[in-house]
Amino acid sequence: MTESVPVVEGRAIVQDYHVPGSMFSSGRLVRALKGIDFSVAKGQTLAIVGESGSGKSTLARIIALIDAPSEGELRIEGKPVDVSKHRPGPEMRSKVQMVFQNPYGSLNPRQKIGDVLMEPLVINTAVPAGERRDRAEAMLKKVGLQPEHFNRYPHMFSGGQRQRIAIARALMLNPSLLVLDEPVSALDLSVQAQVLNLLADLQDEFDLTYVFVSHDLSVVRYIADEVMVISKGEAVETGSREAVFTNPQHPYTKSLFAATPVTDVEAIRARVARRKAARQALPA
Repeated sequence: MTESVPVVEGRAIVQDYHVPGSMFSSGRLVRALKGIDFSVAKGQTLAIVGESGSGKSTLARIIALIDAPSEGELRIEGKPVDVSKHRPGPEMRSKVQMVFQNPYGSLNPRQKIGDVLMEPLVINTAVPAGERRDRAEAMLKKVGLQPEHFNRYPHMFSGGQRQRIAIARALMLNPSLLVLDEPVSALDLSVQAQVLNLLADLQDEFDLTYVFVSHDLSVVRYIADEVMVISKGEAVETGSREAVFTNPQHPYTKSLFAATPVTDVEAIRARVARRKAARQALPA
């Protein structure tokens, strides 16, 4: 029995940035990623965790084929991809899509939602106009919206609805990989739960592979199969969700978990109930 090819794989990924100098100092090279390896199987979710500035979003942009690494090799479904030499063609672009953090900034305010969803088909396929509309309306229903939303503008939707639209747009080309960079961090807690449930349902339905970037450990614990912890551009710990959360090995992972408050709904409800009981116990 042969082992299946990973949907996405990185080998010794390095990313350098040149910081220009000033009148009194010369420029310098900053190494944002320091030789990171990873591999994600079909239908699985790799969560990339780290503090701000750790390099997790830099890695996400490389995986999403937006930026080229300075060194190392990226493979999509076993094929090497180097966007510094060749821009991804329609076939490769259809395989990898990205959902950004800000649902307000990722949609063109001058475009109707139907046009937002049909645009990837216009650019990358020869699908006729009538079929493009049918697909867009069907995708709206998949993400919990309605066909009548087709002719509305982004400002007419809530933050959670806009993120649903962004997810719908990412799915229009039937990708095998979604890169999600903090996709729920700008949303209210209850809306976060709804969007995470939607992502889980879509993953099951379409057998999607996710690379999920987040600083929120409660979100990661909910959605991840594998967890990679990044600190200062290095992958300091990688393992299954259960292994990393129940028995973290690296000191940075332990300190990250210890410093991160629990933000799940039940924990918040329990804190509110405790505070209410304490207030009621005070003498009048």
